[in-house]
Amino acid sequence: MLNVILAIVSILIGLMIGYAVISAKMKSARETAELTLLNAEQDAVTLRGQAEAEAEHIRKAAELESKAHKKEALLEAKEEARKYRHEIEQEFKSERQELKQMETRLSERASSLDRKDESLVSKEKQLESKEQSLTDKSRNIDEREEQLAELEAKKYAELERVGNMTIAEAREVILTEIENNLSHDIATRIKAAEQEVKDRSTKTAKELLAQAMQRIAGEYVTEQTVTTVHLPDDGMKGRIIGREGRNIRTLESLTGVDIIIDDTPEVVTLSGFDPIRREIARLTLEALIADGRIHPARIEELVEKHRNELDNRIREYGEAAAYEIGAPNLHPDLIKIMGRLQFRTSYGQNVLRHSVEVGKLAGILAGELGENVALARRAGFLHDMGKAIDREVDGSHVEIGTEFARKYKEHPVVINTIASHHGDVEPESVIAVIVAAADALSSARPGARNESMENYIKRLRDLEEIATGFDGVQQAYALQAGREIRIMVQPKKIKDDQVTIMAHKVRQKIEDNLNYPGNIKVTVIRELRAVDYAK
Repeated sequence: MLNVILAIVSILIGLMIGYAVISAKMKSARETAELTLLNAEQDAVTLRGQAEAEAEHIRKAAELESKAHKKEALLEAKEEARKYRHEIEQEFKSERQELKQMETRLSERASSLDRKDESLVSKEKQLESKEQSLTDKSRNIDEREEQLAELEAKKYAELERVGNMTIAEAREVILTEIENNLSHDIATRIKAAEQEVKDRSTKTAKELLAQAMQRIAGEYVTEQTVTTVHLPDDGMKGRIIGREGRNIRTLESLTGVDIIIDDTPEVVTLSGFDPIRREIARLTLEALIADGRIHPARIEELVEKHRNELDNRIREYGEAAAYEIGAPNLHPDLIKIMGRLQFRTSYGQNVLRHSVEVGKLAGILAGELGENVALARRAGFLHDMGKAIDREVDGSHVEIGTEFARKYKEHPVVINTIASHHGDVEPESVIAVIVAAADALSSARPGARNESMENYIKRLRDLEEIATGFDGVQQAYALQAGREIRIMVQPKKIKDDQVTIMAHKVRQKIEDNLNYPGNIKVTVIRELRAVDYAK
Protein backbone atom coordinates (compact mmCIF):
# COMPACT_ATOMS: atom_id res chain seq x y z
CA MET A 1 0.00 0.00 0.00
CA LEU A 2 2.82 2.30 0.87
CA ASN A 3 4.37 1.73 -2.48
CA VAL A 4 1.04 2.52 -4.19
CA ILE A 5 0.57 5.67 -2.18
CA LEU A 6 4.12 6.71 -3.03
CA ALA A 7 3.51 6.07 -6.67
CA ILE A 8 0.32 8.10 -6.65
CA VAL A 9 1.99 10.97 -4.81
CA SER A 10 4.87 10.82 -7.29
CA ILE A 11 2.45 11.00 -10.18
CA LEU A 12 0.55 13.91 -8.69
CA ILE A 13 3.77 15.75 -8.04
CA GLY A 14 4.88 15.04 -11.66
CA LEU A 15 1.59 16.28 -12.96
CA MET A 16 1.79 19.47 -10.99
CA ILE A 17 5.37 20.10 -12.13
CA GLY A 18 4.35 19.44 -15.74
CA TYR A 19 1.38 21.80 -15.47
CA ALA A 20 3.62 24.56 -14.06
CA VAL A 21 6.15 24.07 -16.86
CA ILE A 22 3.47 24.03 -19.55
CA SER A 23 1.78 27.14 -18.14
CA ALA A 24 5.10 28.98 -18.12
CA LYS A 25 5.80 27.98 -21.76
CA MET A 26 2.31 29.03 -22.86
CA LYS A 27 2.67 32.43 -21.16
CA SER A 28 6.03 32.95 -22.80
CA ALA A 29 4.55 31.99 -26.17
CA ARG A 30 1.62 34.37 -25.70
CA GLU A 31 3.93 37.21 -24.91
CA THR A 32 6.08 36.41 -27.94
CA ALA A 33 2.98 36.35 -30.13
CA GLU A 34 1.73 39.67 -28.81
CA LEU A 35 5.12 41.20 -29.44
CA THR A 36 5.20 39.83 -32.94
CA LEU A 37 1.68 41.14 -33.63
CA LEU A 38 2.68 44.57 -32.40
CA ASN A 39 5.71 44.56 -34.65
CA ALA A 40 3.55 43.42 -37.55
CA GLU A 41 1.09 46.24 -36.99
CA GLN A 42 3.89 48.72 -36.99
CA ASP A 43 5.34 47.22 -40.17
CA ALA A 44 1.89 47.35 -41.79
CA VAL A 45 1.52 51.03 -40.93
CA THR A 46 4.92 51.70 -42.38
CA LEU A 47 4.17 49.67 -45.58
CA ARG A 48 0.81 51.40 -46.07
CA GLY A 49 2.47 54.74 -45.93
CA GLN A 50 5.05 53.65 -48.43
CA ALA A 51 2.33 52.24 -50.69
CA GLU A 52 0.32 55.40 -50.52
CA ALA A 53 3.42 57.41 -51.39
CA GLU A 54 4.22 55.11 -54.33
CA ALA A 55 0.60 55.24 -55.54
CA GLU A 56 0.66 59.00 -55.44
CA HIS A 57 3.93 58.97 -57.35
CA ILE A 58 2.52 56.55 -59.94
CA ARG A 59 -0.67 58.63 -60.32
CA LYS A 60 1.33 61.74 -60.95
CA ALA A 61 3.58 59.92 -63.38
CA ALA A 62 0.48 58.52 -65.13
CA GLU A 63 -1.03 61.94 -65.42
CA LEU A 64 2.18 63.29 -66.92
CA GLU A 65 2.39 60.30 -69.32
CA SER A 66 -1.30 60.70 -70.25
CA LYS A 67 -0.76 64.31 -71.12
CA ALA A 68 2.27 63.35 -73.23
CA HIS A 69 0.25 60.65 -75.06
CA LYS A 70 -2.60 63.07 -75.72
CA LYS A 71 -0.18 65.58 -77.13
CA GLU A 72 1.45 62.90 -79.31
CA ALA A 73 -1.95 61.62 -80.55
CA LEU A 74 -3.00 65.14 -81.34
CA LEU A 75 0.19 65.65 -83.34
CA GLU A 76 -0.37 62.36 -85.23
CA ALA A 77 -3.98 63.36 -86.00
CA LYS A 78 -2.83 66.71 -87.28
CA GLU A 79 -0.19 64.97 -89.44
CA GLU A 80 -2.82 62.53 -90.86
CA ALA A 81 -5.17 65.45 -91.59
CA ARG A 82 -2.36 67.24 -93.38
CA LYS A 83 -1.52 64.13 -95.47
CA TYR A 84 -5.20 63.56 -96.36
CA ARG A 85 -5.59 67.21 -97.36
CA HIS A 86 -2.48 66.88 -99.52
CA GLU A 87 -3.84 63.72 -101.23
CA ILE A 88 -7.20 65.38 -101.90
CA GLU A 89 -5.44 68.37 -103.38
CA GLN A 90 -3.35 66.06 -105.59
CA GLU A 91 -6.48 64.23 -106.83
CA PHE A 92 -8.23 67.49 -107.59
CA LYS A 93 -5.13 68.68 -109.41
CA SER A 94 -4.98 65.45 -111.48
CA GLU A 95 -8.66 65.63 -112.38
CA ARG A 96 -8.28 69.28 -113.35
CA GLN A 97 -5.37 68.24 -115.58
CA GLU A 98 -7.44 65.50 -117.24
CA LEU A 99 -10.32 67.89 -117.79
CA LYS A 100 -7.96 70.37 -119.42
CA GLN A 101 -6.58 67.61 -121.71
CA MET A 102 -10.10 66.44 -122.62
CA GLU A 103 -11.12 70.01 -123.35
CA THR A 104 -8.05 70.39 -125.59
CA ARG A 105 -8.91 67.16 -127.52
CA LEU A 106 -12.53 68.22 -127.97
CA SER A 107 -11.37 71.56 -129.29
CA GLU A 108 -9.01 69.86 -131.75
CA ARG A 109 -11.78 67.45 -132.88
CA ALA A 110 -14.18 70.32 -133.40
CA SER A 111 -11.55 72.09 -135.49
CA SER A 112 -11.00 68.90 -137.55
CA LEU A 113 -14.74 68.52 -138.13
CA ASP A 114 -14.96 72.11 -139.24
CA ARG A 115 -12.17 71.52 -141.74
CA LYS A 116 -13.85 68.36 -143.05
CA ASP A 117 -17.14 70.20 -143.38
CA GLU A 118 -15.46 72.89 -145.41
CA SER A 119 -13.80 70.21 -147.60
CA LEU A 120 -17.15 68.43 -148.20
CA VAL A 121 -18.81 71.71 -149.13
CA SER A 122 -16.00 72.37 -151.60
CA LYS A 123 -16.28 68.87 -153.14
CA GLU A 124 -20.05 69.20 -153.38
CA LYS A 125 -19.63 72.44 -155.33
CA GLN A 126 -17.16 70.73 -157.65
CA LEU A 127 -19.56 67.80 -158.24
CA GLU A 128 -22.39 70.18 -159.01
CA SER A 129 -20.15 71.97 -161.47
CA LYS A 130 -19.18 68.67 -163.17
CA GLU A 131 -22.80 67.52 -163.28
CA GLN A 132 -23.81 70.76 -164.98
CA SER A 133 -20.97 70.31 -167.47
CA LEU A 134 -22.07 66.72 -168.26
CA THR A 135 -25.65 67.87 -168.70
CA ASP A 136 -24.54 70.51 -171.18
CA LYS A 137 -22.43 67.95 -173.07
CA SER A 138 -25.31 65.46 -173.19
CA ARG A 139 -27.61 68.17 -174.55
CA ASN A 140 -25.04 68.97 -177.26
CA ILE A 141 -24.69 65.26 -178.18
CA ASP A 142 -28.48 64.88 -178.51
CA GLU A 143 -28.61 67.92 -180.76
CA ARG A 144 -25.79 66.53 -182.94
CA GLU A 145 -27.52 63.13 -183.23
CA GLU A 146 -30.70 64.83 -184.38
CA GLN A 147 -28.70 66.77 -186.96
CA LEU A 148 -26.99 63.60 -188.22
CA ALA A 149 -30.35 61.79 -188.51
CA GLU A 150 -31.74 64.67 -190.55
CA LEU A 151 -28.66 64.64 -192.82
CA GLU A 152 -28.88 60.83 -193.32
CA ALA A 153 -32.59 61.07 -194.18
CA LYS A 154 -31.83 63.82 -196.70
CA LYS A 155 -29.05 61.68 -198.21
CA TYR A 156 -31.32 58.64 -198.64
CA ALA A 157 -34.04 60.83 -200.12
CA GLU A 158 -31.56 62.31 -202.61
CA LEU A 159 -30.30 58.82 -203.58
CA GLU A 160 -33.88 57.59 -204.16
CA ARG A 161 -34.59 60.66 -206.27
CA VAL A 162 -31.48 60.14 -208.40
CA GLY A 163 -31.96 56.32 -208.81
CA ASN A 164 -35.77 56.41 -209.20
CA MET A 165 -36.14 53.54 -206.63
CA THR A 166 -36.14 53.03 -202.89
CA ILE A 167 -33.28 51.44 -200.94
CA ALA A 168 -35.29 48.26 -200.35
CA GLU A 169 -35.98 47.97 -204.09
CA ALA A 170 -32.30 48.48 -204.90
CA ARG A 171 -31.26 45.81 -202.37
CA GLU A 172 -33.81 43.37 -203.80
CA VAL A 173 -32.55 43.92 -207.34
CA ILE A 174 -28.93 43.29 -206.36
CA LEU A 175 -29.74 40.15 -204.35
CA THR A 176 -31.91 38.73 -207.16
CA GLU A 177 -29.18 39.24 -209.69
CA ILE A 178 -26.55 37.60 -207.44
CA GLU A 179 -28.87 34.68 -206.66
CA ASN A 180 -29.58 34.04 -210.33
CA ASN A 181 -25.88 34.06 -211.14
CA LEU A 182 -24.83 31.74 -208.30
CA SER A 183 -27.84 29.42 -207.88
CA HIS A 184 -26.48 26.76 -210.22
CA ASP A 185 -23.04 26.80 -208.65
CA ILE A 186 -24.51 26.69 -205.15
CA ALA A 187 -26.77 23.73 -205.99
CA THR A 188 -23.87 21.82 -207.54
CA ARG A 189 -21.60 22.41 -204.58
CA ILE A 190 -24.27 21.53 -202.02
CA LYS A 191 -24.99 18.23 -203.77
CA ALA A 192 -21.29 17.37 -203.96
CA ALA A 193 -20.80 18.30 -200.31
CA GLU A 194 -23.76 16.19 -199.20
CA GLN A 195 -22.45 13.18 -201.09
CA GLU A 196 -18.97 13.65 -199.62
CA VAL A 197 -20.34 14.00 -196.09
CA LYS A 198 -22.49 10.91 -196.56
CA ASP A 199 -19.59 8.82 -197.82
CA ARG A 200 -17.26 10.02 -195.06
CA SER A 201 -19.85 9.53 -192.30
CA THR A 202 -20.69 6.01 -193.50
CA LYS A 203 -17.02 5.07 -193.61
CA THR A 204 -16.30 6.66 -190.23
CA ALA A 205 -19.33 4.99 -188.62
CA LYS A 206 -18.28 1.57 -189.92
CA GLU A 207 -14.74 2.09 -188.66
CA LEU A 208 -15.95 3.22 -185.23
CA LEU A 209 -18.38 0.32 -184.85
CA ALA A 210 -15.79 -2.23 -185.99
CA GLN A 211 -13.18 -0.81 -183.64
CA ALA A 212 -15.61 -0.76 -180.71
CA MET A 213 -16.68 -4.36 -181.37
CA GLN A 214 -13.07 -5.52 -181.53
CA ARG A 215 -12.18 -3.75 -178.27
CA ILE A 216 -15.19 -5.29 -176.47
CA ALA A 217 -14.77 -8.85 -177.67
CA GLY A 218 -16.14 -10.49 -174.54
CA GLU A 219 -17.32 -14.04 -174.01
CA TYR A 220 -20.99 -14.95 -174.28
CA VAL A 221 -22.57 -17.70 -172.26
CA THR A 222 -26.27 -18.20 -172.80
CA GLU A 223 -28.18 -18.35 -169.52
CA GLN A 224 -29.87 -21.69 -168.88
CA THR A 225 -33.02 -22.53 -166.98
CA VAL A 226 -31.47 -25.41 -165.01
CA THR A 227 -28.86 -25.60 -162.26
CA THR A 228 -27.05 -28.72 -161.07
CA VAL A 229 -26.05 -29.46 -157.48
CA HIS A 230 -23.40 -32.09 -156.79
CA LEU A 231 -23.99 -34.58 -153.97
CA PRO A 232 -21.36 -36.30 -151.80
CA ASP A 233 -22.98 -39.67 -152.54
CA ASP A 234 -26.16 -41.14 -154.02
CA GLY A 235 -27.50 -41.94 -150.55
CA MET A 236 -28.15 -38.21 -150.10
CA LYS A 237 -30.89 -38.37 -152.77
CA GLY A 238 -33.13 -40.41 -150.47
CA ARG A 239 -32.65 -37.93 -147.63
CA ILE A 240 -33.53 -35.04 -149.95
CA ILE A 241 -36.73 -36.80 -151.02
CA GLY A 242 -37.64 -37.61 -147.39
CA ARG A 243 -40.31 -39.86 -146.00
CA GLU A 244 -43.19 -40.05 -148.50
CA GLY A 245 -41.52 -37.19 -150.41
CA ARG A 246 -42.27 -34.54 -147.77
CA ASN A 247 -38.81 -32.90 -147.94
CA ILE A 248 -38.73 -32.47 -151.71
CA ARG A 249 -42.35 -31.24 -151.75
CA THR A 250 -41.57 -28.64 -149.08
CA LEU A 251 -38.48 -27.45 -150.93
CA GLU A 252 -40.34 -27.19 -154.26
CA SER A 253 -43.27 -25.36 -152.66
CA LEU A 254 -41.12 -22.81 -150.85
CA THR A 255 -38.70 -22.08 -153.72
CA GLY A 256 -40.96 -22.51 -156.76
CA VAL A 257 -38.51 -24.66 -158.74
CA ASP A 258 -38.58 -28.25 -159.94
CA ILE A 259 -36.10 -30.60 -158.24
CA ILE A 260 -35.23 -33.39 -160.66
CA ILE A 261 -33.67 -36.49 -159.09
CA ASP A 262 -32.88 -39.12 -161.73
CA ASP A 263 -30.29 -41.82 -162.32
CA THR A 264 -27.45 -39.35 -162.90
CA PRO A 265 -24.86 -40.23 -160.25
CA GLU A 266 -24.30 -37.71 -157.45
CA VAL A 267 -26.24 -34.88 -159.20
CA VAL A 268 -29.55 -33.15 -158.49
CA THR A 269 -31.00 -30.80 -161.14
CA LEU A 270 -32.91 -27.63 -160.26
CA SER A 271 -35.20 -26.43 -163.04
CA GLY A 272 -36.97 -23.06 -163.15
CA PHE A 273 -37.23 -20.04 -165.41
CA ASP A 274 -36.60 -17.50 -162.57
CA PRO A 275 -32.85 -17.28 -161.82
CA ILE A 276 -33.46 -15.84 -158.35
CA ARG A 277 -35.62 -18.77 -157.33
CA ARG A 278 -33.06 -21.23 -158.70
CA GLU A 279 -30.27 -19.48 -156.80
CA ILE A 280 -32.24 -19.58 -153.50
CA ALA A 281 -32.99 -23.27 -154.08
CA ARG A 282 -29.33 -24.02 -154.88
CA LEU A 283 -28.04 -22.24 -151.78
CA THR A 284 -30.65 -23.94 -149.58
CA LEU A 285 -29.94 -27.41 -150.97
CA GLU A 286 -26.17 -27.00 -150.57
CA ALA A 287 -26.66 -25.78 -146.97
CA LEU A 288 -28.91 -28.76 -146.20
CA ILE A 289 -26.34 -31.18 -147.63
CA ALA A 290 -23.55 -29.60 -145.59
CA ASP A 291 -25.65 -29.47 -142.41
CA GLY A 292 -27.11 -32.97 -142.68
CA ARG A 293 -30.37 -32.01 -140.94
CA ILE A 294 -32.96 -32.30 -143.71
CA HIS A 295 -36.58 -31.91 -142.60
CA PRO A 296 -39.41 -29.47 -143.48
CA ALA A 297 -38.81 -27.06 -140.56
CA ARG A 298 -35.09 -26.79 -141.36
CA ILE A 299 -35.90 -26.32 -145.03
CA GLU A 300 -38.23 -23.38 -144.24
CA GLU A 301 -35.58 -21.79 -142.01
CA LEU A 302 -32.82 -22.03 -144.62
CA VAL A 303 -35.03 -20.82 -147.48
CA GLU A 304 -35.88 -17.67 -145.53
CA LYS A 305 -32.24 -17.18 -144.50
CA HIS A 306 -30.88 -17.47 -148.05
CA ARG A 307 -33.66 -15.25 -149.40
CA ASN A 308 -32.36 -12.50 -147.08
CA GLU A 309 -28.71 -13.27 -147.91
CA LEU A 310 -29.48 -13.02 -151.61
CA ASP A 311 -30.51 -9.37 -151.10
CA ASN A 312 -26.98 -8.63 -149.87
CA ARG A 313 -25.47 -10.50 -152.81
CA ILE A 314 -27.65 -8.55 -155.22
CA ARG A 315 -26.27 -5.30 -153.80
CA GLU A 316 -22.71 -6.66 -154.13
CA TYR A 317 -23.34 -7.56 -157.80
CA GLY A 318 -24.60 -4.02 -158.41
CA GLU A 319 -21.60 -2.42 -156.66
CA ALA A 320 -19.13 -4.56 -158.61
CA ALA A 321 -20.78 -3.70 -161.94
CA ALA A 322 -20.93 0.02 -161.09
CA TYR A 323 -17.24 -0.02 -160.17
CA GLU A 324 -16.40 -1.85 -163.40
CA ILE A 325 -18.27 0.69 -165.53
CA GLY A 326 -16.80 3.65 -163.64
CA ALA A 327 -19.97 4.90 -161.94
CA PRO A 328 -19.37 4.32 -158.19
CA ASN A 329 -21.46 7.32 -157.12
CA LEU A 330 -24.81 5.78 -158.08
CA HIS A 331 -27.67 6.04 -155.61
CA PRO A 332 -27.77 2.94 -153.33
CA ASP A 333 -31.28 2.06 -154.58
CA LEU A 334 -30.10 2.17 -158.20
CA ILE A 335 -27.15 -0.06 -157.32
CA LYS A 336 -29.53 -2.63 -155.82
CA ILE A 337 -31.79 -2.42 -158.88
CA MET A 338 -28.81 -3.00 -161.19
CA GLY A 339 -27.70 -5.93 -159.03
CA ARG A 340 -31.05 -7.62 -159.60
CA LEU A 341 -30.26 -7.69 -163.32
CA GLN A 342 -27.67 -10.40 -162.54
CA PHE A 343 -30.66 -12.73 -162.18
CA ARG A 344 -32.56 -11.41 -165.20
CA THR A 345 -32.13 -12.65 -168.75
CA SER A 346 -33.26 -11.23 -172.07
CA TYR A 347 -33.50 -13.89 -174.76
CA GLY A 348 -30.98 -15.94 -172.79
CA GLN A 349 -28.52 -13.02 -172.37
CA ASN A 350 -27.62 -11.91 -168.85
CA VAL A 351 -28.99 -8.34 -168.59
CA LEU A 352 -26.39 -7.09 -166.11
CA ARG A 353 -23.48 -8.19 -168.32
CA HIS A 354 -25.34 -6.75 -171.32
CA SER A 355 -25.68 -3.39 -169.47
CA VAL A 356 -21.98 -3.33 -168.60
CA GLU A 357 -21.05 -4.12 -172.20
CA VAL A 358 -23.36 -1.41 -173.57
CA GLY A 359 -21.78 1.09 -171.17
CA LYS A 360 -18.28 0.19 -172.31
CA LEU A 361 -19.22 0.32 -176.02
CA ALA A 362 -20.93 3.68 -175.53
CA GLY A 363 -17.84 5.02 -173.75
CA ILE A 364 -15.55 3.95 -176.63
CA LEU A 365 -17.82 5.49 -179.28
CA ALA A 366 -18.22 8.69 -177.24
CA GLY A 367 -14.45 8.99 -176.92
CA GLU A 368 -13.98 8.66 -180.68
CA LEU A 369 -16.65 11.31 -181.34
CA GLY A 370 -15.40 13.74 -178.70
CA GLU A 371 -18.41 13.37 -176.36
CA ASN A 372 -18.49 12.99 -172.57
CA VAL A 373 -17.14 9.45 -172.02
CA ALA A 374 -18.19 9.13 -168.34
CA LEU A 375 -21.75 10.28 -169.08
CA ALA A 376 -22.02 7.91 -172.05
CA ARG A 377 -20.82 4.94 -169.96
CA ARG A 378 -23.31 5.82 -167.20
CA ALA A 379 -26.23 6.16 -169.65
CA GLY A 380 -25.34 2.87 -171.36
CA PHE A 381 -25.05 1.10 -168.01
CA LEU A 382 -28.50 2.29 -166.82
CA HIS A 383 -30.41 2.01 -170.11
CA ASP A 384 -32.09 -1.34 -169.25
CA MET A 385 -32.53 -0.93 -165.47
CA GLY A 386 -36.33 -1.07 -165.87
CA LYS A 387 -36.04 -4.79 -166.65
CA ALA A 388 -35.12 -5.45 -163.00
CA ILE A 389 -38.70 -4.76 -161.87
CA ASP A 390 -40.80 -4.87 -165.05
CA ARG A 391 -42.35 -8.13 -163.80
CA GLU A 392 -43.50 -6.44 -160.59
CA VAL A 393 -44.64 -3.02 -161.88
CA ASP A 394 -47.02 -2.24 -164.72
CA GLY A 395 -45.45 -0.70 -167.81
CA SER A 396 -42.59 -1.40 -170.18
CA HIS A 397 -39.01 -1.50 -168.98
CA VAL A 398 -38.39 1.78 -170.87
CA GLU A 399 -41.15 3.62 -168.97
CA ILE A 400 -40.12 2.13 -165.62
CA GLY A 401 -36.42 2.92 -166.15
CA THR A 402 -37.20 6.51 -167.20
CA GLU A 403 -39.37 7.05 -164.14
CA PHE A 404 -36.69 5.73 -161.78
CA ALA A 405 -34.01 7.89 -163.44
CA ARG A 406 -36.18 10.97 -162.81
CA LYS A 407 -36.91 9.86 -159.24
CA TYR A 408 -33.22 9.58 -158.36
CA LYS A 409 -32.35 12.83 -160.21
CA GLU A 410 -30.11 11.41 -162.92
CA HIS A 411 -28.63 13.66 -165.62
CA PRO A 412 -31.20 14.76 -168.26
CA VAL A 413 -29.08 13.09 -170.97
CA VAL A 414 -29.29 9.78 -169.07
CA ILE A 415 -33.08 10.13 -168.72
CA ASN A 416 -33.55 10.85 -172.43
CA THR A 417 -31.19 7.98 -173.34
CA ILE A 418 -33.25 5.47 -171.35
CA ALA A 419 -36.50 6.79 -172.85
CA SER A 420 -35.23 6.79 -176.45
CA HIS A 421 -33.01 3.70 -176.75
CA HIS A 422 -35.89 1.72 -178.31
CA GLY A 423 -37.22 4.65 -180.37
CA ASP A 424 -40.19 5.43 -178.11
CA VAL A 425 -39.16 9.12 -178.04
CA GLU A 426 -36.75 11.19 -180.10
CA PRO A 427 -33.12 11.29 -178.93
CA GLU A 428 -32.05 14.74 -177.74
CA SER A 429 -28.27 14.20 -177.66
CA VAL A 430 -25.48 12.41 -179.48
CA ILE A 431 -25.01 10.19 -176.40
CA ALA A 432 -28.58 8.89 -176.73
CA VAL A 433 -27.86 7.84 -180.33
CA ILE A 434 -24.54 6.28 -179.28
CA VAL A 435 -26.21 4.19 -176.54
CA ALA A 436 -28.90 2.98 -178.95
CA ALA A 437 -26.17 1.85 -181.38
CA ALA A 438 -24.21 0.18 -178.57
CA ASP A 439 -27.37 -1.62 -177.40
CA ALA A 440 -27.94 -2.95 -180.93
CA LEU A 441 -24.30 -4.07 -181.17
CA SER A 442 -24.41 -5.95 -177.86
CA SER A 443 -27.72 -7.65 -178.68
CA ALA A 444 -27.01 -8.60 -182.29
CA ARG A 445 -23.66 -10.31 -181.88
CA PRO A 446 -23.76 -14.04 -182.78
CA GLY A 447 -24.72 -16.25 -179.86
CA ALA A 448 -25.68 -13.37 -177.58
CA ARG A 449 -29.42 -14.05 -177.49
CA ASN A 450 -31.79 -16.96 -177.91
CA GLU A 451 -35.27 -16.09 -179.15
CA SER A 452 -36.93 -19.41 -178.24
CA MET A 453 -35.79 -19.23 -174.60
CA GLU A 454 -37.29 -15.77 -174.20
CA ASN A 455 -40.64 -16.98 -175.54
CA TYR A 456 -40.51 -19.96 -173.19
CA ILE A 457 -39.81 -17.75 -170.15
CA LYS A 458 -42.57 -15.32 -171.18
CA ARG A 459 -45.07 -18.20 -171.33
CA LEU A 460 -44.13 -19.33 -167.81
CA ARG A 461 -44.32 -15.77 -166.50
CA ASP A 462 -47.78 -15.29 -168.05
CA LEU A 463 -48.87 -18.56 -166.45
CA GLU A 464 -47.85 -17.33 -162.98
CA GLU A 465 -49.46 -13.91 -163.55
CA ILE A 466 -52.79 -15.55 -164.39
CA ALA A 467 -52.70 -17.52 -161.11
CA THR A 468 -51.66 -14.60 -158.90
CA GLY A 469 -54.43 -12.46 -160.38
CA PHE A 470 -57.06 -14.29 -158.31
CA ASP A 471 -58.03 -12.95 -154.89
CA GLY A 472 -56.68 -14.97 -151.97
CA VAL A 473 -53.64 -16.36 -153.82
CA GLN A 474 -50.47 -16.06 -151.73
CA GLN A 475 -47.89 -17.52 -154.15
CA ALA A 476 -47.87 -19.25 -157.52
CA TYR A 477 -45.06 -21.21 -159.19
CA ALA A 478 -44.83 -22.59 -162.72
CA LEU A 479 -43.16 -26.02 -162.53
CA GLN A 480 -42.26 -28.92 -164.80
CA ALA A 481 -41.31 -26.63 -167.73
CA GLY A 482 -44.76 -25.07 -167.63
CA ARG A 483 -46.68 -28.33 -167.44
CA GLU A 484 -47.83 -27.59 -163.86
CA ILE A 485 -48.89 -24.47 -161.98
CA ARG A 486 -48.78 -24.81 -158.19
CA ILE A 487 -50.85 -22.25 -156.24
CA MET A 488 -50.62 -21.58 -152.48
CA VAL A 489 -53.69 -19.77 -151.13
CA GLN A 490 -54.28 -17.86 -147.90
CA PRO A 491 -56.24 -20.15 -145.54
CA LYS A 492 -58.08 -17.25 -143.92
CA LYS A 493 -59.55 -16.10 -147.26
CA ILE A 494 -60.03 -19.41 -149.13
CA LYS A 495 -61.97 -22.24 -147.47
CA ASP A 496 -61.55 -25.94 -148.23
CA ASP A 497 -64.69 -26.07 -150.37
CA GLN A 498 -63.44 -23.12 -152.45
CA VAL A 499 -60.13 -24.76 -153.42
CA THR A 500 -61.70 -26.90 -156.15
CA ILE A 501 -63.63 -23.92 -157.52
CA MET A 502 -60.43 -21.85 -157.73
CA ALA A 503 -58.58 -24.65 -159.55
CA HIS A 504 -61.43 -24.79 -162.08
CA LYS A 505 -61.37 -20.98 -162.60
CA VAL A 506 -57.58 -20.91 -163.06
CA ARG A 507 -57.78 -23.78 -165.57
CA GLN A 508 -60.49 -21.98 -167.53
CA LYS A 509 -58.55 -18.68 -167.65
CA ILE A 510 -55.39 -20.46 -168.82
CA GLU A 511 -57.31 -22.12 -171.64
CA ASP A 512 -58.81 -18.77 -172.71
CA ASN A 513 -55.60 -16.71 -172.65
CA LEU A 514 -52.60 -18.95 -173.40
CA ASN A 515 -51.39 -21.10 -176.26
CA TYR A 516 -49.38 -24.08 -175.02
CA PRO A 517 -48.50 -27.63 -176.07
CA GLY A 518 -49.93 -30.59 -174.12
CA ASN A 519 -51.67 -30.22 -170.77
CA ILE A 520 -51.10 -27.97 -167.76
CA LYS A 521 -51.75 -29.37 -164.28
CA VAL A 522 -53.35 -26.87 -161.86
CA THR A 523 -52.65 -27.62 -158.18
CA VAL A 524 -54.18 -25.45 -155.46
CA ILE A 525 -52.75 -25.96 -151.94
CA ARG A 526 -54.40 -24.73 -148.76
CA GLU A 527 -52.36 -25.29 -145.59
CA LEU A 528 -53.41 -24.07 -142.14
CA ARG A 529 -50.79 -23.87 -139.39
CA ALA A 530 -51.16 -23.06 -135.70
CA VAL A 531 -47.97 -21.85 -134.01
CA ASP A 532 -47.43 -21.08 -130.34
CA TYR A 533 -44.41 -20.73 -128.07
CA ALA A 534 -43.90 -22.32 -124.63
CA LYS A 535 -42.26 -19.84 -122.24
